[in-house]
Amino acid sequence: MNTMMKDAIRMAAAGIVAIAVAGCGSFSGPASRLSAASHEVSTPEGAAPPLVEGKGRFVLTDWGGPPIPVWTYVPTQSESASLPIVIVMHGTGRDADRYRDEWAAVAQLERFIVVAPEFSKRRFPEAEGYNLGNVFAKGLAERNPEAEWAFSALEPLFDAVVRSIGSLQNTYTLFGHSAGSQFVHRFLLYKPDARVDRYIAANAGWYTMPDFNTPYPYGLAGAGVDVEALKTAFERDVIVLLGTLDNDPAHRSLRRTPEAAIQGPHRYARGQAYFAEAEKAAEALGVPFNWRLKFVENAKHSNGEMAIGAAVLINQ
Repeated sequence: MNTMMKDAIRMAAAGIVAIAVAGCGSFSGPASRLSAASHEVSTPEGAAPPLVEGKGRFVLTDWGGPPIPVWTYVPTQSESASLPIVIVMHGTGRDADRYRDEWAAVAQLERFIVVAPEFSKRRFPEAEGYNLGNVFAKGLAERNPEAEWAFSALEPLFDAVVRSIGSLQNTYTLFGHSAGSQFVHRFLLYKPDARVDRYIAANAGWYTMPDFNTPYPYGLAGAGVDVEALKTAFERDVIVLLGTLDNDPAHRSLRRTPEAAIQGPHRYARGQAYFAEAEKAAEALGVPFNWRLKFVENAKHSNGEMAIGAAVLINQ
C-alpha cells in the first residue's frame, strides 16, 4: 500500500470529514457519522444479532461453548448483504473491541464487514484456551470435546452474521494478529472444511511447524492432525503477513522457550522460517503450495499498522 493511502486511512481513523484517495475513488466519512452509527448492544440469548451500520456488539450463544461477545463494524451507506465478511482475531490482550476499532476506518474505505469475537481469559485461559484453540486441556494431555474448541465457534459465528444481514456471502476471510495469528494458522489445520476463502496470519510470536517429528505445540507430533489435513492446508489461500519492524528479540510478549527460539530470534524471523518450512513440506508431499509471504513495510508489532496492510488483501 502506498504512503498516500496509508495517510488517508490514518486520517479517517482520526475523524477527518472527507478523504480523497488517489487511484482508489473517494471516502467520505465524518467522525460524527461514525460515532452516531454506533450501536453497541447485547442481544438476548438465542436472538439473532442486530447488525447495523457502524459499530455494534452482540453475544454469540448458538454454539457448543460459553457465550462470546462479538464486536462488529458495518460500513455506512452500504448494501451490507453484498459486502465481504472478515473475522478478526485479537491478540493476547483479548481486546476484541480495540481490534474492531482499529479496523473500522480501513473497513469503511475498502468496504467490508468486520466481526471480532472476544475469547476471554476467564473462559479460554492461557495459550491452551485461545492460541491453541482449546483443543486440549491445560497440559495438553487430554483432548477437549470438539464442540467446546474455540475453533468451533467461528463457523456458527459466520452463520449468525449471514442470517442477521441476509448476506449473500458463502465464505469469509480470517485474519489474526499476534496470538490471533497463532489461532488462525492452527485453525487452518484443525478445521479443514471451514468456509474460509483466505487466511491472513500476521505477526505470530511462534508457530506449530508442519513437522511430524517435533512435539506439539511446536510441531505436529501428538497434535491429532494427519497428513491429509496438512496437504489440504497447503492448498488453501494463506497469506503469512509480517511487519518488517516486528523484529525486537526482547519484546515483552515474545515467547522465549528453547523450542520457540529455534524458530528465530523475533517474530519477523520466525514468520519467514514458518513459511519456508511449509513450502519445503508441501514440496516433499508433492502437493500444490498456494501460500504467499507478504510484508507490511515499517510496521511494528501493531494490529492497527498491520490492518492497513491487510485491508487491501480482502477484496483482491
